[in-house]
This record gives sequence, structure tokens and C-alpha cells, in this order.
Amino acid sequence: MEAKLKKIKLIGFDVDGVFTDGKIYINENGEESKAFHTQDGQGIRNLLEIGIKVLVISGRKSKAAEKRMIELGVNDYFLGYREKKEIFLKKIKDYQIKLTECAFVGDDISDGDVLDIVGFPIAVSNGRDEIKKSAFYTTQKSGGNGAIREISDLIIKAKDKE
Repeated sequence: MEAKLKKIKLIGFDVDGVFTDGKIYINENGEESKAFHTQDGQGIRNLLEIGIKVLVISGRKSKAAEKRMIELGVNDYFLGYREKKEIFLKKIKDYQIKLTECAFVGDDISDGDVLDIVGFPIAVSNGRDEIKKSAFYTTQKSGGNGAIREISDLIIKAKDKE
């Protein structure tokens, strides 16, 4: 596992169920809100600090998710895009990064197309069983509750041994 982690130059994430616990809160005015874990945010910052490209692709548009990505310094985020594989392939081509140098973190079947092509597919522990079966690694922490930090710590630890 460590050898695969050392190769990672880009990591992609879904939002709902990965950055969050998958719940969407809608108030009486129809406004949506989500909860994001601060440790996961620090994990994203840590990845960016060591030069790992972070790509976020979500099938849903969300002002809360957009605000969080801006706050974390994530420049490559695509919200409201169901064709995740298409965007992922375009971005790695732009960055001239190989699929074997990529990871993706997902929780549901909409993430399967990307998980099937990356060198290091990751499922969160609260993800769908079929996604966990196609993952090389399943987190101990659940989405929205430290899974991203767990992953970032693993990558950083592996790269520190280079």
C-alpha cells in the first residue's frame, strides 16, 4: 500500500458522503446546509502544502460546498457534474499526471467510474458495499467524520519515507 501512496500526485474527492456525512439539511426557507469536519479541512490543506493536487467533483451543486472549497484553497472543484470520469480525465491530462499517480475517494455508485480507473481507489467506511468492493482501501473513519484526514495522513506518512 505504501508504494502506491508514494506515487500519488493528485487525489479526487466526492462531496456528499465524503466531505460530509451524506446528510443534506434543508430549512423552512428551502436553504441547504451541510456540516464539514475541521480535521478533514486540515487534511486538505496538508495535501496542498506538500504539492498534491486536489480535485473535487460532485454531482450536486451546493453553495455550502463551494464556500468550503474556496475556504480550503481548492481551486479545482466541479459541483453539479454527474459525469465525474470525464472531468477527472480532462484534469489529469491538463496536469500531465498518469492514472496510476491518482487516487479518488467516493461513497456511492456515482463515483464508481472514477474509482475503476485510478491507481488508488478509496471508499469511505460509510459508503455503499459495491463501492467498498472496488476500493483498494476503505477508511476506518466515516465520510464527514475524519475520513479525509485519515487519507491525507496516510499519504503524507508514505511520502515522508521517500
